Amino acid sequence: MFTGIVSAVGTVRTVRPTDSGLALSIATPYKRVARGESISVDGVCLTVERAVGGTLSFHAIPTTLERTLLGEFGPKRKVNLERAVRAGDRLGGHLVQGHVDGVGRVRSRREEGSAWLFDIEVPPEVERVSVPLGSIAVNGVSLTVNAMPGPGIIQISLIPFTFQHTTLGQLGPGDRVHLEADAIGKYVAALLEPRRRGK
Repeated sequence: MFTGIVSAVGTVRTVRPTDSGLALSIATPYKRVARGESISVDGVCLTVERAVGGTLSFHAIPTTLERTLLGEFGPKRKVNLERAVRAGDRLGGHLVQGHVDGVGRVRSRREEGSAWLFDIEVPPEVERVSVPLGSIAVNGVSLTVNAMPGPGIIQISLIPFTFQHTTLGQLGPGDRVHLEADAIGKYVAALLEPRRRGK
């Protein structure tokens, strides 16, 4: 479990296809990371297989590759990182599972005052459980849905700190992103689905 508060930006070092998925290593500033620890990599929960210095090695299985953009990652790519939350930690963002619900695409970006507004095209499964002022994770970053300006579109607003300390400030129109909808919204939708179908 994560909170969507990015604690570091890492750099992909190597990416290697394997018979069972994809092996990748990422340079991070983290110290004393244990094998088996969960790390959010651009919003994808991955398990540390090896930690040598600040370089962490992971393995992504085919199911993960089908639901995410990890297969498109290459060396030198910057990624948002977060270590799993511990009991008693401050919950600065919202509950984030590291399970990507869909891939979105940046439609537009503009500066407004001290903030940057991004309109993002989202798949139906994400739109269905998103509400204005609700929570959403974009590439692992906990954000608020600023508005829903049109069908299949959500708008997010980045404050200067988030713009500067995550990879989101590098996004532009056409870029694709990992999306995780608010877990509470997903559970409510699942509970109401039988009633909607009249069962």
